[in-house]
Amino acid sequence: MEKKKILDDLQSSIGQMIEGSPVKDIEKKMRALITQTLSRLDMVAREEFDWQTQTIAQLREQIAMLQTRLNALEKQISPSDDRTV
Repeated sequence: MEKKKILDDLQSSIGQMIEGSPVKDIEKKMRALITQTLSRLDMVAREEFDWQTQTIAQLREQIAMLQTRLNALEKQISPSDDRTV
């Protein structure tokens, strides 16, 4: 426990030193710059990306199923069309 307290005290001391130094100002400016840059890149959240990926996979399955049904229907219609020609 002694080591944990020492580390907590050290972290607190460093945090207090940074609060009053130009390092904190630089950190704030860097965060703002990064946030602004990322907002221009049309980024999406991971959750939205995962949802879209799942939706696309489901749509691909549906398209494959519909293509199979369409092919079967075309085969049913095709022999009757050949007889009339």
